[in-house]
Amino acid sequence: MANLITVEVAYALPTQQCLLSLTVEQGTTALEAVKLSGIQARFPELNIEEASIGVFSQVVDPASYVLQAFDRVEIYRPLVFDPNDLRLQRAKQKRAKKRG
Repeated sequence: MANLITVEVAYALPTQQCLLSLTVEQGTTALEAVKLSGIQARFPELNIEEASIGVFSQVVDPASYVLQAFDRVEIYRPLVFDPNDLRLQRAKQKRAKKRG
């Protein structure tokens, strides 16, 4: 009999969050857990093969990362804006306000 572990799969949109708990066999990869979770049925627009995936906020290679008990697999949405560009824009606006 295989050893089973509990893991979570998380995905969030700006207006909706989904956190699924599932039991998988020890040795399951992050990508396998995402597929087993059925999360793509809830979010058909989600392309799990191309999505960035991490475990506890650390991006991993989902096809090779072997999960440990109680890991939280996180599926990340693509960034709409580059945070560096946003900071640069805010700095320019702040300088423009100071000038006048």
